[in-house]
Amino acid sequence: MSPLHSQYKGFREVAKLAGVSTATVSRVANRSALVAQSTQRQVKEAARTLGIELDRKNKPRVMAFILSNRSMLHPFHSRILEGAAAACADGGWDMLFLMYRYHANLPWKNLHLPRPLQRRDMVRGLIVAGSNSPNLLDCLQHRGIPFVALGNNLTGDNNQRQFDAVFSDDIQGAHEMTRYLQTLRHRDIWFVGNTAEPWSRRCLQGYERAMREMGLACHASSLDSNDPKEVGYLGTKLIFSRGEQATAILCATDQIAQGVYKAATDLGLRIPQDISVAGCNDTLGPLLSPALSSIREFPEQLGKKMVELLLRRIDNADTPPRQVTIPIELVKRESCREFLPKGGRGEAQTIVAETT
Repeated sequence: MSPLHSQYKGFREVAKLAGVSTATVSRVANRSALVAQSTQRQVKEAARTLGIELDRKNKPRVMAFILSNRSMLHPFHSRILEGAAAACADGGWDMLFLMYRYHANLPWKNLHLPRPLQRRDMVRGLIVAGSNSPNLLDCLQHRGIPFVALGNNLTGDNNQRQFDAVFSDDIQGAHEMTRYLQTLRHRDIWFVGNTAEPWSRRCLQGYERAMREMGLACHASSLDSNDPKEVGYLGTKLIFSRGEQATAILCATDQIAQGVYKAATDLGLRIPQDISVAGCNDTLGPLLSPALSSIREFPEQLGKKMVELLLRRIDNADTPPRQVTIPIELVKRESCREFLPKGGRGEAQTIVAETT
């Protein structure tokens, strides 16, 4: 009897015991995403009972990096991809890059995954980057596709979900940067970002914690825009057009800080003499003038850790999910300085820009 015929006979025995078709057993053996998890467990249990090995030899050593709901590869994501690709190469794996757009309010059953993900004989697992909502995670889990998610960019309520994820500790980073500004005697500190985005909300959370710890009022200027420089520019102009008091601004990203710099110039404010500015993610810090104080994250390490968790999940689908947080580093540059009281000493003064 040929090996192929012997394998087919084994598949028939498993199908009979599991109460499914031989084609379904074959899909499970090929790790197809089209078989429900409950059916997969049923087939695998039948195979274990019969002592039949379902997995075929020469499995592909390919994982996919999927960038969701983004029109371009952001510098931060490109560095995550770089780290993930390096980790794959070190382990003898290949990486496939995919872009994918979907609606957050679409039921998971109605999501049409990219074609390579529908064939488990092509891709063994998935790194989920970009901006993602719970319906995609539900879809991947129901279809039995191993994945690890970039936790900072997940929208919606994921508290009750069990999945592998890697986070950059931007909450702690925003907290530390706010505390640093406070040590420079700033009290009227504003947060500028787009709080419709999950990473911006995380930074806001760290900022608010630091402000409340010092008994200070929290101030946020948020603008819903896909252009971070627009968020920074208009967010800053709105602060001063309302006559608000501000001596320092914490931006959710360095790209937003670019817009803040432009607004400060238009308002006749000097950085850092009149207003201190800080960012998060340190993708542009040394390139701005003056150089921007920022929170250095480690995207390459995020990518490597995501590959590590994904390989662990591929090797053992029943292993408990892990969520790992990568620390940050506070980088102090020329965009922040001590808030000097009026005349150098005494009662502090607050800059209020004149607007037309």
